[in-house]
Amino acid sequence: MLRFLVLTTLVLYGHSTQDFPETNARVVGGTEARKNSWPSQISLQYSSLGSWHHTCGGTLIRQNWVLTAAHCVDSSRTFRVVVGEHNLQQNDGTEQYVSVQKIVIHSQWNRNNVAAGYDIALLRLAQAVTLNSYVKLGVLPQEGVVLANNSPCYITGWGLTRTNGQLSPTLQQAYLPTVSYATCSTSSYWGSTVKNTMVCAGGDGVRSGCQGDSGGPLNCLVNGQYSVHGVTSFVSSLGCNVARKPTVFTRVSAYISWINNVIASN
Repeated sequence: MLRFLVLTTLVLYGHSTQDFPETNARVVGGTEARKNSWPSQISLQYSSLGSWHHTCGGTLIRQNWVLTAAHCVDSSRTFRVVVGEHNLQQNDGTEQYVSVQKIVIHSQWNRNNVAAGYDIALLRLAQAVTLNSYVKLGVLPQEGVVLANNSPCYITGWGLTRTNGQLSPTLQQAYLPTVSYATCSTSSYWGSTVKNTMVCAGGDGVRSGCQGDSGGPLNCLVNGQYSVHGVTSFVSSLGCNVARKPTVFTRVSAYISWINNVIASN
């Protein structure tokens, strides 16, 4: 569900076997989520030739604000958000469609250096959505919280179900336990590519995010409640589900003040 953030890097380095961040992540090795079991998950779609196409995920955090990845929206496309979605190819009867009125990308985001971090953006919706049993607000963590190694988390999205595969018509989920920064930043994992403002999860070589999952949430179980600890950012350019290359997420708890300030000033 991630997109093509590292085309410039890949061109520079040709067919090197070295890993580079690839921002086109989608759920690989997952299963179909129970319908509307992740009610804060949204589908971010763009308009092309008179129709709408899924490009990324996101999380509804206010009735008129969505949290997603910067790389999903750093283009001049026209976007809309779909809440209450499950099957992209049919009308579930639970969807609400809302246009995006304003896009706020973190000022330090650099599309040519995804490894620097700051892959986070907020979307102000043209109108407030209606909350119900299919549409709920995501719960954000407290500022600064860092999860312990192997904390239980799930990635969700409509991204590719295998490297170079197809988007999933139905929302998928996969269990992705966290990998500590101490481990993920070692040379046998992501090395210096990963920063402490990121969260690594997965890396078993089976389950991962993939293109189309970008911007969507990493929901982690803390004190009996799921909260959004990550925004899907990148996977390995060698493939989505590469062993010891966990899916990398923007760590939401590092940006709580930024989120609050953006919402308060807009």
